Amino acid sequence: MRLRLREFRPRTGPHEHRVVQPRQPLRHTTLREPAPVGTLMGDHDGLSRLAGLFSFAAHSPHTIVHVPLRDGLPPDEGQGPLVDLVLAHGTLGLRASQWPDLRRRLRRGGVPLTVRTDEARTARHAAALLARAHRADRRDELRHTAHAGTFFLFGSRDVFAEAAMSFARAAGRGPSRKRVAAGRAALVSGLRGLRQPPGGGHPVEVLICFKAYPPYAHFRRP
Repeated sequence: MRLRLREFRPRTGPHEHRVVQPRQPLRHTTLREPAPVGTLMGDHDGLSRLAGLFSFAAHSPHTIVHVPLRDGLPPDEGQGPLVDLVLAHGTLGLRASQWPDLRRRLRRGGVPLTVRTDEARTARHAAALLARAHRADRRDELRHTAHAGTFFLFGSRDVFAEAAMSFARAAGRGPSRKRVAAGRAALVSGLRGLRQPPGGGHPVEVLICFKAYPPYAHFRRP
């Protein structure tokens, strides 16, 4: 997939950060903060581009991927506050508390950037994650937190690659689900490997749903 991005190089003190955003917004894609269950709802374009962005994040350990989702068209289904999305490798050391200052520095245009993702490589790394899913010593988790209207996912190559495949499956299968032509959302997939808080209780989940954008007369199931 070819992704059209904007690249920013904000500085905080002596440190330079590399941040990328989609050049065009994902207008029909939204994320509701998990508390404990969140919903990421998007059309085919939005879910496909998220698959590409997660794939890019998987293989870009020194880059912060920022996906502004609060400014999209709010869906007529679901509850909870809308949030943006940030992806970063855990080894990068980004703290959620740093983000508001970094975000303020992303308003100066940025540099156009076009990248290509390698779907075959992403699928291989996702398969490697699943192959060790039942090992007692595995350390494959998506750490998450919410701060300043943003949901942060901190992970590694393989967990971001597996998430990319989940979005790709949702984009491919969602349009064929029943009632989507009438504007109803369809649950297709979810984010795996989210770290769960200690003490039990309801698990934290992010459900991935397909939803065609209105007017629905334009949409035809495959």
